[in-house]
Order: sequence, then C-alpha cells, then structure tokens
Amino acid sequence: MRKYALWICCITLLAGCDKHDPILPGVRTAIFDSGINQNILNMDVPDLPDAAPTRELAECKYTIDNTNTIRDGDRKIFVGYPAPNSMDVETHPVCDGGYIYAGLNTGNVVKIAPTTRRIVWMADVYSESNMMGGAATTDIVAPLVIDGGYLYAGGMGDAFCKINVNSGDKKWCAPIGTRQPFIVLKNVAYVVGLDDALYAVRLTDGAVYWRVDVKKNSPITYDKKIITVHKQKFDAAKGTEIK
Repeated sequence: MRKYALWICCITLLAGCDKHDPILPGVRTAIFDSGINQNILNMDVPDLPDAAPTRELAECKYTIDNTNTIRDGDRKIFVGYPAPNSMDVETHPVCDGGYIYAGLNTGNVVKIAPTTRRIVWMADVYSESNMMGGAATTDIVAPLVIDGGYLYAGGMGDAFCKINVNSGDKKWCAPIGTRQPFIVLKNVAYVVGLDDALYAVRLTDGAVYWRVDVKKNSPITYDKKIITVHKQKFDAAKGTEIK
C-alpha cells in the first residue's frame, strides 16, 4: 500500500501540483493555464521576410534517451523520470551559450550547465487538462528553437510556449499541440498542430493570426512568403491556399 501511495504521489507531482518536484529536480515554472481560450485574430501576418533565417547553434554532442537521461558519452549529465506513456521518436538536445536545452517526454524543457550538471531551470510545456485522463502523452518531440533570447517549445501536451532562456519564465503559451518541426520568423511562428491545422502564431503574445486545415500532418517549409505543408502551398501572410 505504501509503495502504491508513493507511485500516486509521483504521478501527482508530475502533473505539476508542486513547483519543487523531487522526481524532476529544480524549480519548475507554473503550468500552462488550461482555461485559456485560443485567440484567433483572422488577420494577415505583417512584414514577412522572403526566407527563413539561418540560425547558428553550437555543436551539441549530448544525447537523450526515452528515460530522459542526458549523456556526454558514458557520463550522465541529467537523470530524469521516464514517462508512463511516450512516443518512440528520437529527439536531440540543443546547445547554446554553453548550456544544454532538452525537451523531455514528461512534457518539460530543462536547461542544464553541463560542466557542473546543475539544473538552471525546468519549464512545464503542457496543458493541465492534458494530464487528467491518466494516459497522457506529453512528449516534447518537435525540435526546440532558440531565437532572440527566447526558447520556443511545442509538444504533445497541447501547448506551444515562448520561454525566457535566462530565467525559464514563460512569456506565453498557446493551446496548440505539435509533433512537427516549426518555423520561427521575425514576428511569427508557423506550427502544424495535432489537430491537422497550420497556425500562424504572433510572437509578441501567442495570439493566432490565422488557422487553416491541412490534408497531411507533415513538416513545413518556408520560401518567398509561401508555406508548404506536404503538397499544399499557402500564402504565409493570409493563410489562403495557393492552387
């Protein structure tokens, strides 16, 4: 009975009831408010560039496995807690400014100082309502993107978030789950959601310029103000399909 109670306690903590989680150590940021409504503006995206920016990140030699263990070869940098349910998808940490950033299958993003193995911060990237069914999948599958002092992270837990790289504080989260790589431009992120829709998310506040259904949940490309999802092409400003 005691062992069973401990397991229930661990699951409760994983759901974010305590900001100081002994299973996933470090100070956690507040869970994304599940009561937030998606704000769709139905307006054009302004000032789009012709091409997506090229981001130069440091070479990242670290690996992560499905038990949320981050390694430098045989040396363990971080030991997390394996999620009860997770996808069999290979993911990779990102290195920037001498730190490691990694998305975990528990729905968290962690920042680690590799030389000391110190956890700088850990942020929850999932909707609280996503955890209520007992069989939630919260993997951070899409590659993390670092741009302009912020980290952008999206996962299976119905959240796409903008996080301050220094503090781990969330600037905003949008109720969009994703498993596909997304594109971050000057003032907008293009995200293919789990609901088979393409979103143009405003970077200042997480509001959605527009949303359009797609035929295939696929990675996206951006070129000459055109977004391509599989074989579909969309005007990146208006969200209208180009036939």
